[in-house]
Amino acid sequence: MAYTIFITASAFHPKGVSVLEAAGCRLIYLDAGGDEAAVDHIMAANQIDAVISRTVTLSARAIASCPSLKVISKHGVGVSNIDVAAATARNIPVFVTPGANAQSVAEMALGLMLACARKIAWMDAEIKDGRWSRAQDGLELSGRTLGLVGCGQIGQRLAKACLALGMNVAAYDPGYGRVAPMDGISMVGSVDELLPVSDVLSLHVPLNAHTRGLIDADAFAKLPNQAILINTARGEVVDEAALISALKGGRLFAAGLDTTADEPILPDNELLRLANVVLTPHVGGSTLAALAEMAKSAAENVLGFLKGEPPPISACVNPQNDAIHKGVFP
Repeated sequence: MAYTIFITASAFHPKGVSVLEAAGCRLIYLDAGGDEAAVDHIMAANQIDAVISRTVTLSARAIASCPSLKVISKHGVGVSNIDVAAATARNIPVFVTPGANAQSVAEMALGLMLACARKIAWMDAEIKDGRWSRAQDGLELSGRTLGLVGCGQIGQRLAKACLALGMNVAAYDPGYGRVAPMDGISMVGSVDELLPVSDVLSLHVPLNAHTRGLIDADAFAKLPNQAILINTARGEVVDEAALISALKGGRLFAAGLDTTADEPILPDNELLRLANVVLTPHVGGSTLAALAEMAKSAAENVLGFLKGEPPPISACVNPQNDAIHKGVFP
């Protein structure tokens, strides 16, 4: 049987395309610059079996408009752009690709950490503007403590690198089915317990009702003075107004952010004007190797389910995800 797969992007890595084309699938792509309305239109106008979701919103309206839809896979792990509740109401499983971009994101977090600690981005900008400005008040990371909010595959890979630098590592994992922590990580029972020991706080949790605004003014007040915040998770996990206040007031030494509340970041956002902020445009998981692996895994997710061979239960984010293995999902 030939399946119709809708990819909500204008391009898909050849590694994923080859998996789908080998199975005889018909592929529909979103035009470059396509938005939520364009996704809604394509969903309503086609008999789509599966969606591979990139960054554009897959709304409840789009899901409801496509009676043939059977399965969704995110190209990555964050599903804040997918209406999972709407999919769940129709017994449509939503899969992710855990681990596919873990190394890529961990390396980005490490890069942001080093850039913040040594003011690398600021000195680079100064030199390019003709000023020989030498920051000699950077922080050595050896001997300091990395605090991980979330200790899954990304957090553990970052921990391994930081342990090699001579850092201590503590972590709180809110329990999203992650793998058991590795040796060298001291686990604590709550975020409140983690904050006072975290000279560097790095976030590795999904965005949901429990994590939205998790790092707020109270959290910043509990961190050691002159701590560093690293966020490669989701911008909304951090109260941005409180972050700006902590940065301007000197409570934080710096922040390295691969993600912000609004993406693209709005021109009037004060983060753009703070010298102790390093910004990247949500590309932590976007190395060539990670894009290839995510595309392959997402393609295998949807094909496996359509052929009656669903991915591991850990890859499913629906509240009733065990139903896949109990035969509830069609």
